[in-house]
Amino acid sequence: MSAGIVALGASHKTAPLELRERLALPEGRAAGVLAELTAAPSVHEAVALSTCNRTELYLVTADVVAAESAALTVLAGQAGIGPTELSSALYSLRDRDAVRHLFMVAAGLDSMVVGEAEILGQVRRAYELALVEGATGAVTNRLFRDALATGKRVRTETAIGRRRVSVPSVAVELAATTLGDLASRRVLVIGAGEGGELTARALRAQGVHTVFVANRRYDRAIGLARRFGGEAVRFDRLPSELVEADIVVSSTGSPHQIVGCEELELVMAQRQYRPLVIIDIAVPRDFDPRVRGVRGITLFDMDDLQREVARNLRLREFERRQAEAIVDAEAERFAAWLDELEVLPTIAALRRQADALVAQVLAENEGRWESLSANDRKRVEALARALAKRLLHHPTAALKRHAGGEAGYRLAHAVRELFALDRASDAEVESSRGLTEAARTRGARRRAQRI
Repeated sequence: MSAGIVALGASHKTAPLELRERLALPEGRAAGVLAELTAAPSVHEAVALSTCNRTELYLVTADVVAAESAALTVLAGQAGIGPTELSSALYSLRDRDAVRHLFMVAAGLDSMVVGEAEILGQVRRAYELALVEGATGAVTNRLFRDALATGKRVRTETAIGRRRVSVPSVAVELAATTLGDLASRRVLVIGAGEGGELTARALRAQGVHTVFVANRRYDRAIGLARRFGGEAVRFDRLPSELVEADIVVSSTGSPHQIVGCEELELVMAQRQYRPLVIIDIAVPRDFDPRVRGVRGITLFDMDDLQREVARNLRLREFERRQAEAIVDAEAERFAAWLDELEVLPTIAALRRQADALVAQVLAENEGRWESLSANDRKRVEALARALAKRLLHHPTAALKRHAGGEAGYRLAHAVRELFALDRASDAEVESSRGLTEAARTRGARRRAQRI
C-alpha cells in the first residue's frame, strides 16, 4: 500500500488524563482543527476522532513526513504545548498499520474496556463532522465506512460486547438471572452516593420503574428518587421497606454494618421467605455476610461482583481472537481496494482512449456507410466497441492483479508508454486534485456561514 494514510494521536495507553483533557476536541474545536489541517498543502483529506480516552487525526497525504509535522503543530497549538514536548506522548501509524488501528478502535478492541460499544458511535460522529466540513475525500470516505462496517461485524458476529464489565451492570444482570424479568420488581436503593445512582440507572435500563430510596440524608434521597421516578423514604422505615422489596441495592458510606443477620431473619419470616436479592456494593459492607445462610436470600457483595467482572473480561478476551480475525480480513480488503485505486487512473485513461478511437474510426468511415440502415450502424458500433473491450481485457486484468507492488508500478508505466497515456494520466490526477479542492471550498463556505 503506497497511498499516504497517517494516524497521529494519543490515547489512554500513551498519555495521562491531564494531557488527554488538553488534547480533547469538542465539535467546535474539531471543526477548526480540520480546517487547519486541510489548509496545509501536504494534507488532502482529514478526520479528527476525539473521545475521553483518545484524540486521533487520520490524514491522507502525498507527503507523509510533512503531514505528520503539520498535524503535530496543530495538536500542539490546540493543547497549548510545545510540539517537542507533545511528541513523546503521540503515536504515528502509517498505511496498513493506520488502517488496522482505526478498525481496531471502531471494533472496541483498543478501548480501555475491551468491547465497549460507545466508541462505534463516536467514530461515526467524527466521520460525519469531517464530511460536513468538506475535509474528507475518496480514501477517507471508504476508510471510515469500512471501519464502521467492521465495528458492526465484530459486535454482530462475536460475543465480545455481550458480557457486562461494570459493577452496576453486573449487579443488575445477576439480579435478573436470579429473579427473571425485573420490570415488575420493587427495588430499594439504600444510599444516595455514586454507586447507588449508577446501579439505579442500570436498573432503569432493565425496565424497573419504581425505585424507593432510603438514606440518612433525606434531602439527597429525594433528589435521587426524583431523577429516577422513585419515591424517597426515611431511614427509620427501612425494616418495612425490606419486607416489600424484591431487590435491595446498598451503597452507603457507613463505617459499620447497617443490617444484621437477626434483623433479616425476622424480615424474611414476615415475607414468608419470598426471594430477596441483596446487592451490597458498599465498602465496608452494609449487610452482615452471614445473611447468605438465611432462607430466601441471595447476597452479592463487592467481591462477588468483581469476580463476575473479571470472568466476563476473560470471556471478552477469548472473543477478541475472533474479533481481530474480522479486523484483519477487513483491513486487508481495504488495502486491496486502495492498491487497486492506484492503477485506476491508468485503467480509466486506457478505456477512455479506446472509446475515443472507436468514435474516431466510426466518424472517419461515416461516408462509406450511406446504404446502412440505422440498426446496421448500431451493430457496427457495438462490434467495434466489443472488439476494443476484448483487446483491453488482459491489460486491465493484469493491472488489477499486480496493483500495489513493484510489478504493478512497472506494468502501469509500460501501459502508459505503449498506449501513449501520459497526458490522460495527468488529466486524471488534475481531476482528482480538483475534487479535493472543491471539497475544501465547500467546507470553507459552511464554516463562513456559521460565522
